[in-house]
Amino acid sequence: MVQKLIGIDLGGTTTKFAFLDTDGNILSKWRIKTDISDDGSHIVPNIVKSINKQISKEDYKVSDFLGIGMGTPGAVDRDNGTVIGAYNLNWRTKQPVRKQIQAGIGLPFVIENDANSAAMGEYWQGAGDDAEDVVFVTLGTGVGGGVITNGQLVHGVNGGGGEIGHVTVVPDGFQCTCGKKGCLEQYASATGVVNVAIDMAKDFMGNSRLKEQIDSNQKISSKAVFFLADQGDILANQIVDRVCKYLGLALSHVGNTLNPENIIIGGGVSNAGNTLLQPTTRYFQKNSFPSVRDSTKIKLAQLGNDAGVIGAASLVLQLKNDGAIGA
Repeated sequence: MVQKLIGIDLGGTTTKFAFLDTDGNILSKWRIKTDISDDGSHIVPNIVKSINKQISKEDYKVSDFLGIGMGTPGAVDRDNGTVIGAYNLNWRTKQPVRKQIQAGIGLPFVIENDANSAAMGEYWQGAGDDAEDVVFVTLGTGVGGGVITNGQLVHGVNGGGGEIGHVTVVPDGFQCTCGKKGCLEQYASATGVVNVAIDMAKDFMGNSRLKEQIDSNQKISSKAVFFLADQGDILANQIVDRVCKYLGLALSHVGNTLNPENIIIGGGVSNAGNTLLQPTTRYFQKNSFPSVRDSTKIKLAQLGNDAGVIGAASLVLQLKNDGAIGA
């Protein structure tokens, strides 16, 4: 019997799980609330409990599974299976995640940064289209990235590979949570779109529903900005153009450095579809080296919320291919 895979996508609000076959098809999926109380000490025990319960519920045995892969926020030490600095999980100190999960379930376990996991998901089953060189950019609350070259994730010497959200697009621009200024994350994430909107509204003198909302201190969202742009709001369209200009510029730097076959845009902001994709592609092409412009395609992600669990499960197959777990 062919063994199955378990994928986990750990987030600050929700933890998503899936059982998959080795071809990457989801057999079943479920989710639980992420309990970040008490310094996040309940997170891993709850994961162990939920997986064991689901294995039993579906009449599987632990031996029916090859292993478990997990994507997580924070700084991941893949060799030691630990995570530190995942502040949205209240994990300020080093967490021995692999040790706890392997002890609690009895399966091989591999851990990866959440953006890298989502990148592997799109590479394996989504918009990657069997290309060996793919870059994934996720535009959510922040901006994450994952770089795959020759079918392998790029981690860099200290795990900082693929930090596309911290490419500088405006020297001395908006202050970023990372400590430096002008990062892409402050302009093209869901939070960044709002930053740009509030900044541009100050000097806008025309008629705009968005301007009225900002001036009356109503809470706005990136989704509302893109919606109003589609409705023809002049200020909203100017904001979208500015956001796409910075995103296209950052992606041109990535393209000029790596020349991947596909650059895939995912995350909540990517739900804007062509309103985001078309101007971003235009600015990417304007700033790209000719041979890159002619060969690297900008695409929208295809897997939505499933990218993380699918990519996490694929890490188990890599473990097997590397000989780290038995055939």
